[in-house]
This record gives sequence, C-alpha cells and structure tokens, in this order.
Amino acid sequence: MSAIDTLWEYLAVAVGILVVLGGLTFGLLRGRAGRTQDLPAPPSGQPSTTSPTSQEANDSPTTAPSRAPVDTLPPPAESTEVTEETLPPPPSRPTVETPDAPAGRLQRLRARLARSNSALGKGLLALLSRGQLDEEAWEEVEDTLLAADLGVQATTELVDKLRTRVKIENTTDEASVRRWLHEDLLALVDPSMDRSVANSRIEGRPAVVLVVGVNGTGKTTTVGKLARVLVAEDKDVVLGAADTFRAAAADQLQTWGERVGVPTIRSDREGADPAAVAFDAVKAGAELEADVVVIDTAGRLHNKVGLMDELGKVKRVIEKQSPVDEVLLVLDATTGQNGLRQAEVFGQVVDVTGIVLTKLDGTAKGGIVVAVQRQLGVPVKLVGLGEGPDDLAPFDPEAFVSAILD
Repeated sequence: MSAIDTLWEYLAVAVGILVVLGGLTFGLLRGRAGRTQDLPAPPSGQPSTTSPTSQEANDSPTTAPSRAPVDTLPPPAESTEVTEETLPPPPSRPTVETPDAPAGRLQRLRARLARSNSALGKGLLALLSRGQLDEEAWEEVEDTLLAADLGVQATTELVDKLRTRVKIENTTDEASVRRWLHEDLLALVDPSMDRSVANSRIEGRPAVVLVVGVNGTGKTTTVGKLARVLVAEDKDVVLGAADTFRAAAADQLQTWGERVGVPTIRSDREGADPAAVAFDAVKAGAELEADVVVIDTAGRLHNKVGLMDELGKVKRVIEKQSPVDEVLLVLDATTGQNGLRQAEVFGQVVDVTGIVLTKLDGTAKGGIVVAVQRQLGVPVKLVGLGEGPDDLAPFDPEAFVSAILD
C-alpha cells in the first residue's frame, strides 16, 4: 500500500471520530435544553425550585441566592399595665361599723319617749295638780291611765294609791304630785325584774336567743339591731336566718350582720326548713366559739295554730343540741291591748322570757310596758325608739318613768 493510501485512511478515521464526537456533543446539549424547558415556570412571587447550574454552583459554592428584603412589622410590646377594662373591679366589702354603746341609750332617746307619752305624764300632772279633786276629777285620771294602755288592774291600783296620798298629805301642789307619780309608776314598772339578755357563753357553749313575733312588728330589724347591741358589748355573735318564708328576710339579716362583722347562717333555698336552719346556726356558733347565737324566725299570726306549732318545732329541734336560753317576743307598742293577746299565745308555745317593744316613740302609750309585764310575768328588756341602727335600747325603768313625767 502506498503512502498516499495510508494517509487517506488516517484522515477517514479522524473524520469519523470527529463526526461521532460532534454527534455526542450535540445530543448532550439538546438533552439538557429539553429538560430545562419541560419544567413549569414558578409562580410569580415564589422562589424557583430549579437547582443551580454547574456554573452557578462553581461561582457561589456556599452562598444562597440573595432575596429582596421584606418589610415586616415588629411584634407588639407586651403591656405590663392592667387596665380597669381588663379585670372587673373587686366586689366592695361593706365597711364594718362601730355601734354606739348601749349604756345610756335610753337617756339619749328620752326626748322621743317623752313626746310620745305626753298624755300619760303631763296629762296626769295637769289633772292632779289643779286642786279640788272630786269624783269627776278622779274619773278623768282613770280615763287617762286606761287610754295609755296601763290596764284596768294597774289603773285601779295607781288611782287608789294617789287618792290615799292626797288625803294623807292634804296637798295637790305639782311638785308633790310629780313625786308621787314617779314613785307609784316606778313601782308598777317594777325595777326589780331581771332585764339582762343572755349574751355570754354558758358551760362552754354559746347562749342561744330565739326571737319570735307576729308579722309586721319589725322582728328581723330588731334582730339586726340586737346584734349591734351585743357587738357594742364586745360579744362574738352568730345570726341565724330561720325566717325562710319571706324572700328578703335572709338577705336583710345578712346585711345587718355584715355591717358589724357578724356571720349569718342561712339557706340559699327559699322555703327551706326553718328548724334545720336554726339547728345549723347553733352548730356553727359552737364551732366558732361564739358568745351568743341569735335566731330570727318567720312572723306568724298568733291565731294560726299550724304556724304556732311549727314555731314550737323550731325550739324543740334547737334543744336537741343546746338549750334555748332566751326567747324574746317582739311586740309593736302601737297595737296596745291587741299585743297582750299575742303575748299570751306566744308565751304558751315557746316560754317567752323577755319582751322587745318596738315603735315606742310613735303613737304608742307607755302604759303597755306595765300591762304586758303583768300579762306574761316577764320583763320588758329592750325598747325601739326610732329608725336608726342604734335606736334599740336596753329598758331602764327609772329613765322610762322620768321621761314620761318630763
């Protein structure tokens, strides 16, 4: 073979190799372009998911592509200030009051008592000191005493004593008559009666005071005022709201107690068993080591046998765990002789130990004090002389008679 033939063979081989290499290169480039076009374009605003080309990887091997800065709001600063709108205001606590001392209350209130009993005091003085006391004059004296609710028996006794004094002394001057009236009225009111209210622990247990009465006498208010009297005497008191028939009675009594810092035992269910509430109140008083437990009861008419029997049940249930040391009957002093009948019936059911006369500063006649004491044989222990919270006063016979005659 000639040299020329050999050269052409080499050229043919070289051309073949170049054609093959060119075809491979073109195929590779076309394949890469096809794969890039097949991928969908990323949505506007979203970063591209296409991997960087080898050139980009070579240019920035460790640095991520830069993004445009995004404006963001700083997080709100945490507020450390609590406004009134954030939390509801705490419930207001009632201010604990300091009641007036009970000693001398009747002296302070005597002006009210004197105004309401001018017929008994000044009327008698005018009749007895005018001289010439004939039978007609003595009849006027009797009428005045009866109109003052003194009662027939007490009136007869007082007139007989006055007649004797006038005959013996042979005088009717005003000073002498005032002195006689003071002495004789004081004897009728009977200052020897024990008018103290059970208010101290007895044999390691609290004293128990049961308060009873008809509707409308101011019984629940009297219990609240009595709590103030006891607190003023530095006694630890527990109140029992056993009037479960009147919707507002328990709330009313609780308000009275809160004003002087005294707890009230009550039922949240209207119409609950009053005996059960009274029992719970005495039990709580023992647990709290109170000095005295005062129990309010529902007002009831004295001529309603069923209601009176229920009152007897309340007392019996209490006595299963503690004796009842005091039963106070609340009477409206303006009812006069009708109140005597009430006192008699209540006394038969619950053994009344003391009387509370309310509204003695109104149209009441002072003679009711004598009449009710004689009817029941128990003393008047407290009198109400106004609407104020401290207008319930321990009864003082001397101050009472002096106020009547002033």
